[in-house]
Amino acid sequence: MKIHRWADARRGRRAAGMGLAGAAVVALAAAGCGSGSPSNSSNSKSPVSVGISVSLSGDFSGDGLATKQGYETWAAFQNAHGGILGRNITLDFLSDGSSPTQVVTNYQKLITVDHVDFVAGPYSTLLTKPASVIANRYGYVMIEGIGGGPSVFQQGLRNVFDVSASATYQLITFAKWLAATHKPVSVAYASMTDPFLQPMLDGARSYLTSHGFSTAVYKLYPLETTDYTPIASAIAATKAQVVVLGTMPPDGYAFIQDFIQDKYSPQVLIEASGPDQGSSFVKAVGSANTGGIMVPNTWFPGSTYYQNASMVSLYLKMFGGTANNISADVAEAFATGQVLTQAVDHLKSTSNSALEAYLHSGVTFQSVQGPVKFASDGENESATPFVFQWQNGTLQDVLPTGVASPKPVLAVKPAWGAGA
Repeated sequence: MKIHRWADARRGRRAAGMGLAGAAVVALAAAGCGSGSPSNSSNSKSPVSVGISVSLSGDFSGDGLATKQGYETWAAFQNAHGGILGRNITLDFLSDGSSPTQVVTNYQKLITVDHVDFVAGPYSTLLTKPASVIANRYGYVMIEGIGGGPSVFQQGLRNVFDVSASATYQLITFAKWLAATHKPVSVAYASMTDPFLQPMLDGARSYLTSHGFSTAVYKLYPLETTDYTPIASAIAATKAQVVVLGTMPPDGYAFIQDFIQDKYSPQVLIEASGPDQGSSFVKAVGSANTGGIMVPNTWFPGSTYYQNASMVSLYLKMFGGTANNISADVAEAFATGQVLTQAVDHLKSTSNSALEAYLHSGVTFQSVQGPVKFASDGENESATPFVFQWQNGTLQDVLPTGVASPKPVLAVKPAWGAGA
């Protein structure tokens, strides 16, 4: 099983084999609502227009298509259930070519020429950061789900809201489980100096440190690194019982291979990415060595969160494929629409200023990815990412408990070669 993970700031380096098929076109509309931030009430029966810049070419084209399909699935689902404020939703898409310059132009056009009621976020931290600045300039809220790098939230803006688990919270479910089930021990950390991966590691480290866990070693290495043996050996030398790694697949595979060579088998091992790559991971490390290794993920098709089964069913009807090949980008875009729907229907207004105040009020929303509650900087502080673990040759969902049907966690990773 291949889990398609959230890795927006990795600039398109994630696996692109999403098995996405077909394309459905949702009507593009530019409902004239005056200049600036619209404030028309629910009395109007004109469509509610949402403007979105998507990457249909360039480095992010695969993820851009999945993002577009996620928004289209949400609009189709919501229109079949009353739209927003009893009005149909129309989506106004512009392609940005994965360019930060073009994404700025696109949102300026969507707001000042097309006069959309709302804007929703593009794909990636790289594009969300400048896009949110433009939205803020014109008094628009930007709800998004695929721009979770720290730089988005360090701009001092109050108009950007991320419905997904941002980088800081990607490993929080794992960290909470470890603190609740293990006595404080020494933890070894290492990460690529990636704007998404390193904050994942630091978020886990901050939580665990606050709960009594010490740091055995903390290593950072550049993207260009090709020899991971010195870092792996330094980790092995600490004999730390817990290892947390901010990896992509190549370095994730290499670390495990080096640990096996060093005869170092930590009790708990989690990698940001690598173990989620299915048969490629098994081939790289050996089927007998996968047991107990963990990996986070923000969404998977079998979750029982709000409207998830309906989203999966409708997506397959619209675009084909299989549930296991649905990209997490789809869920992140759909969740963005869900939060917009709940907030605007509560407000009974399309006022962006009222929407911004409401999103900052501490209310909790529901989504296909779980609860959404925004911190003061716009991050989702209620994010509950999933944790998967290799057990008996299969990548199983194990955390959080109470969502879908997770398997019991193997609290201690089997020794290399045990195959469990």
